[in-house]
Amino acid sequence: MPRQAISTSQAPKAIGPYSQAIAVPAGEMVFVSGQIPIHPETGEMVGEGIVAQTERVMENLKAVLAAANLSFDHVVKTTILLTDLGDFAKVNETYGRYFSENPPARATFQVAALPRGACVEIEAIAVR
Repeated sequence: MPRQAISTSQAPKAIGPYSQAIAVPAGEMVFVSGQIPIHPETGEMVGEGIVAQTERVMENLKAVLAAANLSFDHVVKTTILLTDLGDFAKVNETYGRYFSENPPARATFQVAALPRGACVEIEAIAVR
């Protein structure tokens, strides 16, 4: 299913691995709930560092997408929640490895706290 990255010089250029917007044909949408860095086998938080936590979150998202017979190629929008925007660059680097071409549109927010003391949470919207 083709996704088309939308880009215009009339809006700020993306400052990380994301698109300004993604256009998709009408179809079935899948909304993936926010994932935190919980290991699915142990139910425990993974690592204290932002890179390890982001990798686990992305693997959790990957698993949920696979359960819906989807992949990161189907993701059109993500929202990243961070407890410290100082982690933005490290999260960008890790997150960017999961999206090859035409990364999804994205928003990133700093929040006061996340469940179970996580440093990062990511949710996604995918289109079949």
